[in-house]
Amino acid sequence: MTTNRRTFIKNAAIVAPVAAAGLATPALAQSKIKWRLQTYAGAALAEHVIKPAIDSFNKIAGDRMEIELYFADQLVPTGELFRAMQKGTIDAVQSDDDSMASPTEVTVFGGYFPFASRYSLDVPVLFNQYGLNEIWDSEYSKVGVKHISAGAWDPCHFATKEPIRSLADLKGKRVFTFPTAGRFLSQFGVVPVTLPWEDIEVAMQTGELDGIAWSGITEDYTVGWADVTNYFLTNNISGAWAGSFFANMDRWNELPADLQELLRVCMDQSHYYRQWWYWGGEASLRVNGPKMELTTIPDEEWATVESAAVKFWDEIAAESEIKAKVVGIIKKYNEDMVKAGRPYRYG
Repeated sequence: MTTNRRTFIKNAAIVAPVAAAGLATPALAQSKIKWRLQTYAGAALAEHVIKPAIDSFNKIAGDRMEIELYFADQLVPTGELFRAMQKGTIDAVQSDDDSMASPTEVTVFGGYFPFASRYSLDVPVLFNQYGLNEIWDSEYSKVGVKHISAGAWDPCHFATKEPIRSLADLKGKRVFTFPTAGRFLSQFGVVPVTLPWEDIEVAMQTGELDGIAWSGITEDYTVGWADVTNYFLTNNISGAWAGSFFANMDRWNELPADLQELLRVCMDQSHYYRQWWYWGGEASLRVNGPKMELTTIPDEEWATVESAAVKFWDEIAAESEIKAKVVGIIKKYNEDMVKAGRPYRYG
């Protein structure tokens, strides 16, 4: 039987809705939620500080949601992370407030706020029991960003080419560090240098940098900095880096409650992983690490740095009411720890 043009058009009109209905189920399968998250960390470090948590989340979320993980500066420079997240260019971030230049009153307290903590457990206690969570939540909500959770990383030490055995040895040293830490250390003659994270190793080799005050010894070994520095100063300017997970507020609010909870759980697992990975790593590599010689500034001399930190806190507190509130919490916490005695504080 010959099919004329009129019959063909008529039959096509009948078949088309059926075909469309058949495609409906595959179309729904494409509705998986996808986020892009960028971390402050390079690939080697990210293997520990975030990738296990993201892998777990994606495995559990299955067909409902997937987080694509990007390393330091892959999508945007670290200093532009906040703006990119706020605009929705990326959906979530793992960073400290200081490095990503967030326009909040709490920015200076992210990363290494000098001597605010002595141990890594101080950070989650400050956030969960002393009220910092509520302040961070309020400040970030004002600028359209969800502060999901904060946790601790490693302490801040100097890794250098030349040995540091006195404060005088710091003078003139060009050091890669965090903005607020650099502001504090400059009074001791340190010259803070800002560079992309992935350029640090080469900068140490070429002599553009004399040292790094960005991490503890675990990261020095993990990311290759132990290969381009000779000495590790055991004195530190803070007991733990304070960092957080953040998300664009609209993206966060679009998630079902159970996926929000899953994100929180996986991020808490990330905080827990880092607690023991860093704590054990710092001790083990000081004792067994073959690449760096340990040096120390005498306690009596280092006490002047600790005293300068308290004055620095007061300078920061004078800048705004919120900053004064955070500094007050930090002071109260440290006073409580001293009164509690061992094992919380020694002397």
